[in-house]
Amino acid sequence: MRRAVPVVLLVVVAVIDWPAEVVDFGDRLAPPSPAHLLGTDVLGRDVLARVLGGVRWSLGLGLLALVVATAVGTASGLASGWWPGHPLGRGVQAVVDVLVALPALLVGLVVAAVLGPGLAPALLAVVLTGWAPFARQAHRLTVAVRSEGWVLAATALGAGSGRVLGRHVLPAVASPLLAAVAARFAGTVLTLAGLSFLGLGVQPPTPEWGAMLAEGRTYVFVAPWLVAAPAAALVISTLALGWGTAQPSGSGARRYLGGSWPWRWRTK
Repeated sequence: MRRAVPVVLLVVVAVIDWPAEVVDFGDRLAPPSPAHLLGTDVLGRDVLARVLGGVRWSLGLGLLALVVATAVGTASGLASGWWPGHPLGRGVQAVVDVLVALPALLVGLVVAAVLGPGLAPALLAVVLTGWAPFARQAHRLTVAVRSEGWVLAATALGAGSGRVLGRHVLPAVASPLLAAVAARFAGTVLTLAGLSFLGLGVQPPTPEWGAMLAEGRTYVFVAPWLVAAPAAALVISTLALGWGTAQPSGSGARRYLGGSWPWRWRTK
C-alpha cells in the first residue's frame, strides 16, 4: 500500500488545474521568493505552477503512449505466438527483432525527425519504439501456454481462435505483461521528455518538463531555477514511479481474475 502513495500523489497533482499560463511581464526572471517559490520564467510565469502543471502533460502523455504501445504489442505478440508458422507471425517477429536490437531513443529521434516536431509525431515515435518488447514477451508467453490442457480443451470444444485468445490465453499472460508495463512507465516519460528537449516533441508554451528544460537552458546562468525545477521534477517523478511500481500487484490481479496461474476471468 505504501508503494502506491507516490503514484496517488502524482495523480492528484495531475488533476488539479494549475495557473501555468498566467503571464506577468513586470516580474520576469524573478528569483525564488515567498511569492514565487521556484521563481518565474522569462515571461513572468510562475515556475512552480508550470512544474506542477507539467505533471499532467509529462505523465499523462507517457501513460497514453504506453497504453497504446502495450495494446499494439500485446495483440501482435498474441497473434504471432498463436500462429508462429504463419507468414504474419514470422513477419511480426522479424520486425520485433530489428526494433529490439536498436536503441529506442535513436529510433524515436529518427521517426520524430522524419515526421517533424509536434505532439503527435512524438507519441507515434514512442509507440513505434515501445510496442516491440511487449510483442516479444506476449509471443513468448503465448507459445508457452498454447499447448496447455485447458487451452487445448477449449479448442477441442469448438471455441474459435479469437475466443480462446481473449478468454483463456490473454488472462494467463496478463500478469507478467502488467509488470512490464509498470517497469517501462518511467522510461517512457523520460523518452518523451528527451524528444521535447530536442525540439521534436511537445512545443512551448506547453508546460511539459522536457520543453521547459529546452526553454530554460538559454537562461541557465542567469536563472538556473528554470532548468533545476523541471529537471528535479523529472528525477523525482521517475524515482517515485519506479518505487511505486517496483512490486506491481500481479498476485492481486491474479486473485481478482480467478485464482493461481494459469487463471481465467472470474465468473460471477
